[in-house]
Amino acid sequence: MTGRLAVLVPGGRGQLGGELKRLVQQRSGWLAHAPGSRELDVTDEGAVADAVDSFAETARDARLRPVVINAAAYTAVDAAESDAGAAERINATGPRLLAAACAGSGVPLLHVSTDYVFDGTATEPYEPDAPTAPRTAYGRTKLAGERAVLDSAAPAWVVRTAWVYGGGGANFVRSMVRLAAERPELSVVDDQIGSPTWAADLAAGLVELAERAARRDGPRQPVLHCTNTGAASWWEFARAIFAELGTDPERVRPCGTADFPRPAPRPAYSVLSDRAWRDAGLTPLRPWREALAAAFEQDPRLTT
Repeated sequence: MTGRLAVLVPGGRGQLGGELKRLVQQRSGWLAHAPGSRELDVTDEGAVADAVDSFAETARDARLRPVVINAAAYTAVDAAESDAGAAERINATGPRLLAAACAGSGVPLLHVSTDYVFDGTATEPYEPDAPTAPRTAYGRTKLAGERAVLDSAAPAWVVRTAWVYGGGGANFVRSMVRLAAERPELSVVDDQIGSPTWAADLAAGLVELAERAARRDGPRQPVLHCTNTGAASWWEFARAIFAELGTDPERVRPCGTADFPRPAPRPAYSVLSDRAWRDAGLTPLRPWREALAAAFEQDPRLTT
């Protein structure tokens, strides 16, 4: 068996899944299969078992080490409040089925989770073992998925992240780019704090962890946090985006969460500590502001 990987990425059509596929395909001799929900329904037990089993067999026949990175998720935070059943199926049942299939095939599983498992009332970065207390249907279903993965017999790790953006799909950066072209000024909340995370950097971190997991040298800590470092409010993030666009950041005005009521409450503070990630010998992600500049330089999809 070589040190090269074969990586199965459920949720492969999303912004993170697409970055994972791109990154794996850049590695010589590696194999990536990144099915979207139409190709692999993670809530279908038979389909999941068949997909993992056949992928593991294909990988091992090619003398590659198979790993599953689960990027499939129901991420419509507000919609989940009125459609909790759908969120539960994708965010909880799906990971449970993937973990069972990985356990049966002896394949390591990396499961991507979220800052929404916390209540957002902290004043310092959340450690992986901090008490969870989700306040939304989305957060509750993601926490259920975490527990299903960790309670399984699979060699598995949960990786929480936050405020992810990239060139594919809908996200805050692309929304700000669009609004910058449509409005003379706009208001953005300045009382919610987090760590903007470029999907490409997150994908690189996950692939590094996948290599460790495939060598059976994964961290002892089963829950890890991975975001670009540093913290900002959404207002500060928006101003940085305007700066990257070469337009006046003063066009972005601060406002409060109360000015934009939403069905699902947003965490006031969701900065995640990467201490466990660094302690495991994994490479910390760069500061969020550096990542944003790199994203605009390297990914033209952000402005199209």
